[in-house]
Formats: sequence, structure tokens, C-alpha cells
Amino acid sequence: MAGQGTGGRGGRVVGDYMVGRQIGSGSFSVVWHARHRVHGTEVAIKEIVTGRLNKKLQESLMSEIFILKRINHPNIISLHDIIEVPGRIHIVLEYCRGGDLSMYIQRHGRVPEALAKHFMQQLAAGLQVLRDNNLIHRDLKPQNLLLSTNDTNDILKMADFGFARSLQPRGLAETLCGSPLYMAPEIMQLQKYDAKADLWSVGAILFQLVTGKTPFTGSNQMQLLQNIMKSTGLQFPPEVNLSTECTDLCYRLLRRNPGIPFIPT
Repeated sequence: MAGQGTGGRGGRVVGDYMVGRQIGSGSFSVVWHARHRVHGTEVAIKEIVTGRLNKKLQESLMSEIFILKRINHPNIISLHDIIEVPGRIHIVLEYCRGGDLSMYIQRHGRVPEALAKHFMQQLAAGLQVLRDNNLIHRDLKPQNLLLSTNDTNDILKMADFGFARSLQPRGLAETLCGSPLYMAPEIMQLQKYDAKADLWSVGAILFQLVTGKTPFTGSNQMQLLQNIMKSTGLQFPPEVNLSTECTDLCYRLLRRNPGIPFIPT
């Protein structure tokens, strides 16, 4: 990229950082591993070509940057710097060596209930900070939950706030966003929703952690929604032995209508 140093793709310099290998990508962004040129700190640089963004996506990007600048919490990804050059924005974030929770589940399959509890407590702490700031994430899924290390002292960090939005107290939103497998049915039905929509996503993540599969499936979004709406309960794999507390929490989180009990079958 012009104006950012020489030496080919592997030797690029962005601000004070030496850019290394690509570690991720999205529809409008590429994520690079990088190191600070002076003190060697590892970071992840999310590179966005601004010319590809329509007005709504530009607003989402600005919202994400605003949220990350505003919040400092161990269970939310840290923002180190914003570096702008013509046509591109680089968001410099803390580097999470453990990858994301989706990769973790792929490697390990279902996890012991105690480890799922460890992850859920950290996710709850991050969500509490969002609620304290009248924010909803709206796209909670394993791919957006990063792990600080590869060992048993993993710290889970919420990331990717492009869909997050501010809610006025008791405010309701109507926008369709998020990933269908983890999306609350009220969002898929284009109904008004509030911060409880994030709790459905938490339930879907917990269910996948302890069983190795998502609670509901479908060949497309419409069939997925139909399967959710006609379901009378959750189907836990018979070979999975879970505590009553864990299954009860799944039932409480994965309730189509928080005012009506979601009865186990």
C-alpha cells in the first residue's frame, strides 16, 4: 500500500507496526498479525478498504470504533490505535493467541461443563459492561469471541462490534443483523427486540459448548426459524451428561418469549 513503507506484503509498515501474516478476513476487511517496531508488542490489525463501504457500513465502522474507544474491560477486546491512510482504515487491536471460540470447539469438540462455565462467566462480565453502557452486541457467536492464549488460563474477549448499537433505556431495535444460528427468533421475525436478544445468542453458544452442536439447525434461515418456532424444547444428545443447573440455564436462555417458560421435553 502506497505510503506505508516498502519491502513487499510481508515487510509492510503501518504506523509503528511491522505487518506479518494474514490471520483473518471478512467481507470488507483483512486482519493481519503485526508487531510494534520498537517494543515488539504483538497486535492484530484490522484493515478496511473504506471505498467498499456503503453509508450504513461506514456508520457501523464508526460505531465499532466509538464503542472500543469508550470501553476498557478484560473481557472486551482492547483498541490500541486507529491509523488512517487514503482509502483505508487500520484498527489496531490486542492480539489473541488462542484464536476464536469456534476454532476452539472445532479442535476440542464439546467441552467439560466446568470450562463452559468459565467461558460463560467471562462472557457475562463483558455483556454486563455493554448493558451498563446501554449497548447490545447483536452478533454474538463463537467466531466473535476470542481467546487470549492457548492454555487453561484462557481469557475470553468479546470482539467485532460492527453490529452493536446503543439502546436508550427500555429502547427497542428493529434491524435484522447477526448470524442466524445464534440469532434470537424475534430478530429473524423482524419484530422489535431489546438487550434480551443477546441472551438467546449466549444460550446458543452455551449449548454448543456443552454438546458440540448448535441447538437448532436448518438448511436456510427460513427453515431454521420454522424449526425454532415449532420446537417444544431442547434436544440434548443422549450421550451428554449435564448437570440440572446447566440444562436449566440453557432452557432459560433459549426461550422464544422471555415471559413464557420454555418447558423441557
